[in-house]
Order: sequence, then structure tokens, then C-alpha cells
Amino acid sequence: MHIKTGRRALLAILLFCFTVKSNGQRRMNSIEVGINLGTFIYQGDLTPERFGSSKTPGYQLSFFINKIISKSFSVRANFSIGKLRGDESLYKSPAYRQQRNFAFKTPVTEFAGLFVWDILNKNFSSEIHSGLRPYIMAGPGISFVHIKRDWSRFNSEYFAGTGLPARLTLDEQHSLPKILPVIPVGAGIRYSVSEKLSINAETIYRITFSDYIDGFSQAANPSRNDHYQSYSVGLIFSFDKKNRLNCPVLKN
Repeated sequence: MHIKTGRRALLAILLFCFTVKSNGQRRMNSIEVGINLGTFIYQGDLTPERFGSSKTPGYQLSFFINKIISKSFSVRANFSIGKLRGDESLYKSPAYRQQRNFAFKTPVTEFAGLFVWDILNKNFSSEIHSGLRPYIMAGPGISFVHIKRDWSRFNSEYFAGTGLPARLTLDEQHSLPKILPVIPVGAGIRYSVSEKLSINAETIYRITFSDYIDGFSQAANPSRNDHYQSYSVGLIFSFDKKNRLNCPVLKN
């Protein structure tokens, strides 16, 4: 009786180990580390371009740690550094921009926590050639900036009688933000080169709550906040975290 019970227990253990091993092949790589290199694009009052100032791109470098929590979702700690720039003298139309000549630059240091959705539910896939995997992400963040605005080329005679010089004085007296709450919202796509290495490309748009990222508001467009966006490519390194069991070895 005891022998039969022992055999049944052993069979159950072996069956359990086989199941865990089979499923475990797809529950890999629960921790990922990534690095991306790209550009920051300023979007605000000093550019007429709808998708931001492509004439004044700034560099952007980001690092992240991604924790996979299910087939579809993961959480990501993101750190970015870079630079934002704007110079409206680069635009010939409308003509007033080369008379107003506002410009700015600032370094950016950003920390963000992002919730990432793998649209195809392939977070635990161990297939090397699993195809392109699109994802979207969003979450809260905070940016540290040191804004340097420049109105030294401002043509006050051109704007005499418009009230713009007075509004510029208001901006000059307004203190500039050093800390910016942001909401990064983005999308990306990745491709597995191997089980431990993927390449990716992504863009992240930052919703902000300030009209002074470029240093100007009253003298520009006080009805609309400034924003910025990143475009980047990079590498993702995955680390296996298999749950190994010490299953018994059968001898002949």
C-alpha cells in the first residue's frame, strides 16, 4: 500500500515538474534593462511647426528598468537626460518671428514611472523570432530644468505701439520653473534579436503644465502650454528569472 502511494506521489511530482518546466520556458525575462539614444524636440510658442521645432533638436539619452508583471503589462522606471532648444529667428514666416527673435535653451533631467502595455501579449514569449511587438506607455514624471531665455535680438521699434514690449517686461519679471511635473505618453516597437537582446524604437510626448519652458508666455502665446517630445532607438537586455525546482532524477 505504501509502495503504491509512493509511486503515485512520485508520478505527481514528475508531472508537476514537467508542467512547470514547460510553462517556465515562456515565463522568462521578467526583468529588462534598456538604453535609448535620440533627440528632444521642443513644442511651444517659438516655433510654427505643428509637431515641434525640427530646426532646433536637442540630444536625449535615457535608461530604464522594466519589470514584467503579466503577459500584457509591465512597469518601467525611466531616467532621461538631454537638452531642449528653441530659436524663432530660424523661421522666415510669419515675418514677425525674425523681428521678435526669442530664443531659449535648457538642460533636462527627467524621472518617470511608466505603465507599459504589450499590445500582442508577448511579454513572456521565449521565441527569438516573435516578430515586431508594439507597445504603448504612460505615467507620471518630473523634470528638472535650468531655463536660459534670450531676447537680446528683440526689435522693440518694430513692435512699438503693439503692447508687446510691456508684455515682455512681465515675462522678464516672472520667475522661471526649475521643476516641471510631466505626464509622458508614448508608443514604441521592439524586435527580438535573441532571447536576451531586443532592439526598439519609441517616441514619448510630455504633457506639461507650464507655459514657461521656453521662458516666454505673455509676450508669446499665454493661452497654450509648452510641451516636448522625444524620438529614440535603443537596446533592451533581458535577464532570465526561471523558477527552478530540484526534481528527482530517475535511475534505471
